[in-house]
Amino acid sequence: MRLAGIFTDHMVLQRDRRVPVWGTAAAGEKVRVVLGKQVHNTEADQDGRWKVTLAELPAGGPHSLVVQARNTLTIEDVLIGEVWLASGQSNMAMPVRRCKDAQAEQAAANFPKLRMFTVKKSAQLAPVDDCQGAWQVCSPRTVAGFSGTAYYFGRRLHKELGVPVGLINSSWGGTAIEAWTSLDVQKKDSRLAPVFAPWKNKPGPDRNRPANLFNGMIQPLVGYGIRGGIWYQGERNAKSLASARLYRHQLPLLISDWRKRWAQGGAEDFPFFWVQLPNFKARVGDPNPVTSWAVMRESMQLGLKTAATGMAVTIDVGEARDIHPKNKQTVGHRLAQAALAMAYKKDIVPMGPLMRSVTIEDSRVRVQFDHVGDKLVVRGKQGAGVMGFAVAGPDKVFYPATARIDGKSVVVHSGEVPDPIAVRYAFGDNPAVNLFNSAGIPVAPFRTDDWKPAAAP
Repeated sequence: MRLAGIFTDHMVLQRDRRVPVWGTAAAGEKVRVVLGKQVHNTEADQDGRWKVTLAELPAGGPHSLVVQARNTLTIEDVLIGEVWLASGQSNMAMPVRRCKDAQAEQAAANFPKLRMFTVKKSAQLAPVDDCQGAWQVCSPRTVAGFSGTAYYFGRRLHKELGVPVGLINSSWGGTAIEAWTSLDVQKKDSRLAPVFAPWKNKPGPDRNRPANLFNGMIQPLVGYGIRGGIWYQGERNAKSLASARLYRHQLPLLISDWRKRWAQGGAEDFPFFWVQLPNFKARVGDPNPVTSWAVMRESMQLGLKTAATGMAVTIDVGEARDIHPKNKQTVGHRLAQAALAMAYKKDIVPMGPLMRSVTIEDSRVRVQFDHVGDKLVVRGKQGAGVMGFAVAGPDKVFYPATARIDGKSVVVHSGEVPDPIAVRYAFGDNPAVNLFNSAGIPVAPFRTDDWKPAAAP
C-alpha cells in the first residue's frame, strides 16, 4: 500500500474543508486511515486505487496520519491550515536565494508552521496519477530553495491569519500557459487552434506541448484540499501580439479547468490570483506603439471578468534589463493583499486601481477608477505631476498628456488634442508611472482604444 506522493511528513492539510486522502494498494485490499479521532475505512478498487475523505478540521496540529493495510504508513508532523497552489513559469519558480536581500531574508526565515512542497518537473503526454516531492518546513536552511513569490505570499498570510500555511509549488521556467491546461478543454476551443499547429509533427514529452505539464505536474495534485491558486506566468505567451491577445481566452480557460477538476464547489471555493507582467525592456516615450507585453497585461486584466479572481499589478517593480526581477517581496505581498481581501474577507483594498469609466468633458478626459482606497496619490518626486497618460483624437495619434488627481478620478488633457476620443495609461513595455492607491499599489495600465498598430515610419 502506498500514499500519493503529495502526502509526506510535514504536510499541511486545508482547514475547515473535507479533505481527500488517496493512494494505491492491491485490488480489494482493505485500508484504514486514522487522523486524531477520525477513522475511515475503505478498500482498493479493481485498479488498486483507494480514497477516503477526512471530515473538516480546525487549524492546528501537529497530528499524525496513520494508514493501515497489509503494511502501515505513518505521516508525522501534519498541520492543518491554509493551503495554496502556486504555479507558472520562471518568475514563480525563482527561488528565495536569487531574490532581493536573499541573505537577510534567509536568516530571518524561522517559520516552522509555514511549509512548501515543490513538485518535481515532469512533462507527460498523458495524465499521470502521481508526482514526486516532499514537504519542507520553512527555516533559514530550507527557504533558499523555496519559490520566492510563493514564500512571500505565504509568509504574509501566515503572519496575518495566525494559522499554518502550506504552499505547493508546481512551476517550470520558460513554459506556456497551454502546457498547464488539460488537453480536452483546449481541443474543444477552436480559438486555440494556433497553439496546436506547431506540435503536429513534434512527438515527445516537451515541456511546452499543450497539456504536458498539466498531465505531469497538476493532475497528480487534483483533489488535494486547497484554498486557492496563485499564478505567475505569461512571459512565454507574450512573444507576439497574436499570442498575447490569445491569452485573454487561455487564462479563464485554465482557471475554469482547474476549478472543475478540483470540484471543491463554486468559484468562491477556489479563488485564483495572478501577477500582471511587470515593466520590462527599454523605456520609450512615444505612447503610440502597441507591444506584445502591453497587450499581454491587457489580456491579464480581462481575466478579471472571471469570478473570484484578482491581479497583482507590478508595473513598478520590474527591471528593464532582466525578465526575472529580484523584488519578489512586493509581488508576494500584493498577491496576499488580493487573497486577504477576497478569500479571507479582510477590509482592505484588494488590488491596484482599475479603470472603471472614461468621460469626455470638452477637451478633457475624466478617468474614474475602482480599488482606489482612500485616495489616489502620486508617489516619488515631490511636486511631480501624474505620469503615464496619453490621449488621441480622431486622427488616432496619441500625444503625452498632463493629468491631475481630482478626488477618486484623474482629469487628463493635451493641448495637441482638442477633441479627445481615446486615452491610454502606461500602455507600453516599461512606462514611467507614479500613480498609486492609498494601499501603495499602482494603477493598472489600460487603453480605451483597440486600434491596430500604426505602420512603422
